[in-house]
Amino acid sequence: MKQQTSDLTPDRVPGPAPDPAPGPALDPVSDTAAGPLAVPPPGPVGSGARPAPDVLPQDDVLLAAGLVPRRRPGQWLAAAVLLVLFAMLVHTLLANDRFQWGTVGDYLLRGSVVHGLELTLWLTAAVMGTGYLLGIGIAAMRLSGNRILRGLAFGYVWLVRSVPPLVQLLFWYELASLYPHLSFGVPFGPQFVSVRTAHLFSGVLAAYVALSIDVAAFAAEIVRGGILAVDRGQTEAAQALGLGGGRIFRRIVLPQAMPAIVPASGNLLIGMLKATSIVSVIAVQDLLYSTELIYNQNFLVIPLLIVATLWYVLLTTLLSVGQFYVERYYARGSGRNGARPGRTPGGRGLRQVVRENLPLFGPAGARRAAGLS
Repeated sequence: MKQQTSDLTPDRVPGPAPDPAPGPALDPVSDTAAGPLAVPPPGPVGSGARPAPDVLPQDDVLLAAGLVPRRRPGQWLAAAVLLVLFAMLVHTLLANDRFQWGTVGDYLLRGSVVHGLELTLWLTAAVMGTGYLLGIGIAAMRLSGNRILRGLAFGYVWLVRSVPPLVQLLFWYELASLYPHLSFGVPFGPQFVSVRTAHLFSGVLAAYVALSIDVAAFAAEIVRGGILAVDRGQTEAAQALGLGGGRIFRRIVLPQAMPAIVPASGNLLIGMLKATSIVSVIAVQDLLYSTELIYNQNFLVIPLLIVATLWYVLLTTLLSVGQFYVERYYARGSGRNGARPGRTPGGRGLRQVVRENLPLFGPAGARRAAGLS
């Protein structure tokens, strides 16, 4: 009889389970009703108990508190060490009489030095202008659909970048040894004009040709890389709108390629300004060679080298400042280099960086940095 009675109970009847009766939830341990607002008593941290509501900070306090920056004691230690080394460098420059700063001042604006400086500036400007004109053409050849043009452009870039600039300079300076005469006329046919290379290629012209060819190879890769950085889909979208090829390049491709071209071009320009000093090996009277001529007579080697160094530092500084403003112009609207001069890339000034690191100097600084006091 017991077996028959248990088979007839509701929980054994097949089918959907009945809904539980409404009412308070039962505690599985004590089997008693538990209220929805039951809060466990406060206990020690780590015991799993929740703190009392009056101990928790309110929302307005949390919203008013500032962000606590990350402590970087290693960076401050490295900065202190570098500052000490920089102070030692400045001290030795000022205290060591062998630098002969008085002699440096006497020769800094000497006529022959200024003449060499003018030649350096002219050679840099001429080489960069010619090199970039050639480089843009070579970049266009490398991006063209013609395999022959692509192959020739690739071979030019590969060959020129493989040969050091000094070797190229000596090769062009000694061109008369290979080709005593240069002729212009029909290929493999009659010649109309012929000139002697010994009288044609002077030291300045050889430097101009050699360095321009060298710059063209690097400029071609810089321009090509900048153009390839622009998404192809934007050109296709402009073509779908009916824009012409020239207008697409001028209004869409070039503005987006310039942020990638300008930094590399600035580095190439600064590098070329200093690389013009190699022309001194073929007796081109640039800035360095002008100082060499002077110290070969008075044996004041160090002061004259410092004169050339100061001029190079001044010129590279001016070029770096110009590069900064050009980069900021083309990066406007992109969120890069948008910070004002004198600020870090993240937009934080030196004062704010120091303020954020005040926790390193005690609890009072920590409270000020966290904005809780």
